[in-house]
Amino acid sequence: MSGTSAEGQSAAQSEGGGDASTDAAMADMTDQEKAMAIAEQDLHQSRKQSYSGTVLVWLAFQATGVIYGDIGTSPLYVFSSTFSSQPSWEDLVGALSIIIWALTLIVTVKYCLIVLRADDDGQGGTFALYSLLSRYTNITRRDPKIAAAVHLQRYRTNDLKAGGRGLRAFLERSKFSQFMLQFIGVLGVSMVMADGVLTPAQSVLGAIQGIRVANPDLGTSAIVGITCAILVALFLIQPFGTSKLGTTFAPIVTVWLLFNLCSGIYNLAVHDYTVLKAFSPHYAFAYLIRNGHDGWKSLGGLLLAFTGVEALFADLGAFSKGAVNISWICLAYPCLLFAYIGQSAYISGDAAGIAITNPFFYTVPPGTFYFSIVIAVLAAVVASQAMITSTFQLLTQIMRLSYFPHIKVVHTSKTFHEQVYMPMANWLLMIGTVIVTAVYNNTTSLGNAYGVCVITVTFITTCMVALVAILVWRLPAYIVVPIWAVFAALDGAFLSAVYEKVPDGAWFTLLLAFILSLIFTLWRFGKECQWKAESKDQLSVPALRDAFTTVPSSDKSPAVLSSTTGGGLPLSTVPGVGIFFDKSGNPARLPPSFTQFVLKFAARPAVIVLFNMRPMSVPSIPAAERYVVTRVTGLDGCYSVTLRHGYTDNVLYPGLARDILSQIELAVSKGASRRPLAAAAADADAELEALRSAYGSQMVYVLGKGALKIRGPAAGSRSPWAYVRPALLGMFLWIRENSRTKLADLDIDADKVVEVGFIKEI
Repeated sequence: MSGTSAEGQSAAQSEGGGDASTDAAMADMTDQEKAMAIAEQDLHQSRKQSYSGTVLVWLAFQATGVIYGDIGTSPLYVFSSTFSSQPSWEDLVGALSIIIWALTLIVTVKYCLIVLRADDDGQGGTFALYSLLSRYTNITRRDPKIAAAVHLQRYRTNDLKAGGRGLRAFLERSKFSQFMLQFIGVLGVSMVMADGVLTPAQSVLGAIQGIRVANPDLGTSAIVGITCAILVALFLIQPFGTSKLGTTFAPIVTVWLLFNLCSGIYNLAVHDYTVLKAFSPHYAFAYLIRNGHDGWKSLGGLLLAFTGVEALFADLGAFSKGAVNISWICLAYPCLLFAYIGQSAYISGDAAGIAITNPFFYTVPPGTFYFSIVIAVLAAVVASQAMITSTFQLLTQIMRLSYFPHIKVVHTSKTFHEQVYMPMANWLLMIGTVIVTAVYNNTTSLGNAYGVCVITVTFITTCMVALVAILVWRLPAYIVVPIWAVFAALDGAFLSAVYEKVPDGAWFTLLLAFILSLIFTLWRFGKECQWKAESKDQLSVPALRDAFTTVPSSDKSPAVLSSTTGGGLPLSTVPGVGIFFDKSGNPARLPPSFTQFVLKFAARPAVIVLFNMRPMSVPSIPAAERYVVTRVTGLDGCYSVTLRHGYTDNVLYPGLARDILSQIELAVSKGASRRPLAAAAADADAELEALRSAYGSQMVYVLGKGALKIRGPAAGSRSPWAYVRPALLGMFLWIRENSRTKLADLDIDADKVVEVGFIKEI
């Protein structure tokens, strides 16, 4: 009978949903699945924002104020940088033809219609292209702690065209090609940052030099002094943010562009309308053939007509593809075409031959000279904004992908999520720009250094977009290669011409970009060595349980782990709550701060919280959706808490521990409500009591602080790399120690923070 009763009881439990432990396991599995679903959703969340209607028009207006200040002020100095004396009509029209077709093919066709489509989740710039390629091809190593949080989209081999399969296989197999892609990506970023130093100097200096038309006695020192004062003021207003500055500057740029449009139409009507023949590319080729080597060299001055084109792509994250296209095609492009056409019309009939020395100010309509000076100076100040914003955008990208130590980033808009300001970068740019202005002191010498950045970045972009077209867009190579060849030849013509200016000042830009590229590459190399060392210490819960046996404890406290090594030293349970900061957010892997704590103190807190902060690309996360709480299976009294937060949310504050425990209690209570048996409710009450008791005893935040030690060369090693590697890692550690976040920066209860140090050999 007893056996029958036992069988009936077992059947009844089965029909009722099982015993309490089974129900708890099912409830925990449900929580785990929910946590995984949220993590998957966060992983696939797009950073790209889409706009329409009036918001898109407003954003396009902002883009006008930020992006086109640089390329829009080129009419101030293009012809004077190309010709040192009055050119013939044929040469003038030939140069104009090159300008027209460069703006059409390089800016409108290549950038607006092709390159802007190659964004990496809304982000632009050469490094975004590298990041996009690394998501579709296995060409980069990642931090094991966050590898699961990277959204990879590698196609199946059969989904690629034959050329794409071969190209991807080569890139994934060749370590040298992977390094070169990485270095080219950071070189493009470095070139844009070098532009960020030179553009403000070139633009503002060009406008201030225009005062000499009215006052020829104005000295160089006065011009440099006025320029530096304006530049300092420009950098001082950067904390207001891209949105406010763009809205403020947009009317200035719009008036400037429209003034150029009207001036161009006036000169075309009053002077030589035959320059319109420049729309025929015949005149461009005839100019180059007729002038030979001199015509080829002049391409170095003519390319200044599209300086700032890289800002269209680099600033994509702050605006959008639609906003950039609208503002360029509908406003900036036609205005600039008429500006150069109008200047050519005036210069062609200038018998005195002085207009070529300062083409903009000599060609303005009668009675508008002083207005032109004012609007030119204002537009030149705004021109600097394009590359400053680009620098902030690109630096954010390389920090996100571990190519540069993290510095402070301030999001300046709740509406447009990717508009940022970086204080340290801003002040360094200001210092560099003022120094460059004082040293070069005129736009001609600056132009020699300036053009090399522009065309190098456009050539790098052309090559990397071709790779994106084959590997990401999956276009056939027989379509991509001919189009690439056309644009590469166009870029190559300008590139070969401008590199002749290296001895005349362009060496400065190359040196600056090369130094920045080395810093980025060095930091990445050091981080990869650090990741490799840290990955050896990533313990899972089963691995930890294999190292320690479980000793039963009282009913109201978690079980105690007892060491099976080291003479049987027991790991005691310390009353209280330990909140261990966890970078990975993966409960399957215990954070170093916890494992080192256990090994060093032979103890564990009664309640263990593995705390991970997951930043989201939105201003704020609603309070009800902010926390994700799960139990860590196999370790009693251990919970994984993920805090999902936006960039305006205050996540580290005094009293954070109380909120974390409240969320755990809420999760335990909700879990108990899903269990029908009374025993489950009793277990939940006991668990809640244990949580409150632990928090009432004591609470500590535990951070891991890893110190890195360089492994020396092996005994008897004669490889040069064995000695170069420690030197490189020494520089990496110096940067790391002088840039890492200090404990005092954490706005939490400082008297409750414990740092657990450990040494890793790299």
